[in-house]
Amino acid sequence: MLDLHRLRLLRELKHRGTLAAVAEALSYSPSSVSQQLSVLEKEAGVRLLEPVGRRVRLTPQAEILVAHTEIVLERLERAEAELSASLTDIRGVLRIAAFQTAALALVPKALSRLRERHPALRVEATQSEPESALPALQARDFDLVITEEYPGNPEARPAEIEHEELCRDEIRLALPARTRDRPAGPSTAAGLSAAADLPWVMEPAGTASRHWATALCRSAGFEPDVRYESSDLLLHLHLVEQGHAAALLPDLVWYDREASGDLRRLPEALRTRRIFTAVRRGSGDHPAIRAGRDALGVGVPVRGTQGPTHGDIRDLPDGDESAGGSESY
Repeated sequence: MLDLHRLRLLRELKHRGTLAAVAEALSYSPSSVSQQLSVLEKEAGVRLLEPVGRRVRLTPQAEILVAHTEIVLERLERAEAELSASLTDIRGVLRIAAFQTAALALVPKALSRLRERHPALRVEATQSEPESALPALQARDFDLVITEEYPGNPEARPAEIEHEELCRDEIRLALPARTRDRPAGPSTAAGLSAAADLPWVMEPAGTASRHWATALCRSAGFEPDVRYESSDLLLHLHLVEQGHAAALLPDLVWYDREASGDLRRLPEALRTRRIFTAVRRGSGDHPAIRAGRDALGVGVPVRGTQGPTHGDIRDLPDGDESAGGSESY
């Protein structure tokens, strides 16, 4: 009989990549993890790991075991959800991860609602970008992750993760105030040419945001001069306000402040990122996770009020929408 605990260690190795990472995450020693996996190999009667340099990788037979382990763990998630649903109050721990603007604009309101509605529930929140938060969700470091998807740039969705749309967030071209008199250009990606000769601030290479922003500029016929890199969008905003760079900023940046600078709306098909909550498959009906999703949904600003309400906000020409549109999600 295969031992579920050892199967989970094998699954952890697949998601975390190294024995050392598994050991650190589970508070074991690397030698203990290695020993347990050796026992699992004897139980399975096949080789599960093979050396690659100083690391190890899973054999095809190990991948088969991991696939079945995922199914077993999903069933256990569902069992835990049903068990919790049978109780009269929601308790335990809910671990949330959110990227910066969601952590600032959405999470605090959700925390207030959860504290009011479910005082026995302990909520732990971590600021983490989707590139690291989603693998950590699969590895069971988090229970709920707020993630994002940029227009025309969908990310692969592992079968083990369930996504539920939370809201949509408009992204605007933000130029230093000194460029206010520059023509906006046509209502296409080419309208970005107003910023073609400016320094840019973008998120680090390898992020979904950077990939989308670079592709958008290239579609407008220029390669952005990225002089500043940071995952901190408040720094992006500050660099724009101080006249140092152009940026592409989402409306959630202005969740508690008045807009400044020269803000221009992008073409409709290119302007909106989708924001999701992501959970492990089978856990979505857990009362704590459902409560977390509901609380986040209540705190979402309504489109037309979430974005900048002051400052110079302009459509690129040929658009007929105002900055405070009345459409809803």
